Amino acid sequence: MRKCRVLALMHEGMVPPQDVRGHDILKADWKMEYDVITTLEEIGHEVHALGVGSDLGAIRKAMHEFEPHIVFNLLEDFDDVAVYDQNVVSYLELIRMPYTGCNPRGLMLARDKAISKQLLTYHRVAVPEFVVFKRGKSIKKPKRLAFPLIVKSLVLEGSAGISQASVVSDDERLEERVDFIHQTFETDAIAERYIEGRELYVGVIGNQRLQVFPVWELFFMKKGDEVLPIATGRVKWNSRYQKRHGIRTGEATDLPPAKQEAIQHLCKRIYRILGLSGYARLDLRLDPSGKIYVLEANPNPQIASGEDFAESADRAGLNYQALMQRIISLGRRWQPDRYR
Repeated sequence: MRKCRVLALMHEGMVPPQDVRGHDILKADWKMEYDVITTLEEIGHEVHALGVGSDLGAIRKAMHEFEPHIVFNLLEDFDDVAVYDQNVVSYLELIRMPYTGCNPRGLMLARDKAISKQLLTYHRVAVPEFVVFKRGKSIKKPKRLAFPLIVKSLVLEGSAGISQASVVSDDERLEERVDFIHQTFETDAIAERYIEGRELYVGVIGNQRLQVFPVWELFFMKKGDEVLPIATGRVKWNSRYQKRHGIRTGEATDLPPAKQEAIQHLCKRIYRILGLSGYARLDLRLDPSGKIYVLEANPNPQIASGEDFAESADRAGLNYQALMQRIISLGRRWQPDRYR
């Protein structure tokens, strides 16, 4: 294994402290960044962590001073604008700097939930019916779209803006929730048919040759609980809420082998349709009839140790150190000019 100088790009507020004594790392906002940095160092790489705000010059300066072999991209936005992360990756490609994770075209296509659903529909992949509500436009549900609906930001990830109130059953609540997304997050909103069923996550890693990890599931263990089984912000990030409602994730062990194989094959198709590279997590719903719906694709997902992506990779035989090395190796092999 070749040792590398790795420039790790992350939000300026997510750079772990040099001395973590006195910090609860498991609850720290910067846990993923800390896990990645320390693990890369453990396997022999030299890592420089760079907090990025709104200045590309800081990246350019670090390139000149540190002379990295590769950039480990942990950015989720640039200048607090979510859709600008793809532009940072485009900049890295322009200066011929290898990087980890997804390419800019894949980021762009997957980021916009409407565009990705339209592409998947063209390829006859089942997605929930939806409508986009632009900011400043009237909020009127098309007749073809039936309640209940779930309302989300069109472009934000990490369950931003998703709560139990996101699932609406009448026009008044639809208007209220769309307005909430417009006003709070300053993005367009998407309202899609709420699919009853099981929430599944599938990790995929690779550029051309893909490895699909075991199917993971979001479990709501407390029967009779009135909480809808959706991945809200509290479901994902609030440990007390998870404990109170018996929420956990784990391998979907009761799926028949044929269904597991069908889901994994579908995820490879989705990955290629959207032009993804590096690694991604695909979010699906399995309805009571056994039909699979694609909710969204998440390139460059959360990769902290112990989170869904890393746990499913471990089940597939890639421990956390091996996963980090695989991500580095894929980044070094990615050649943008070969995949136009």
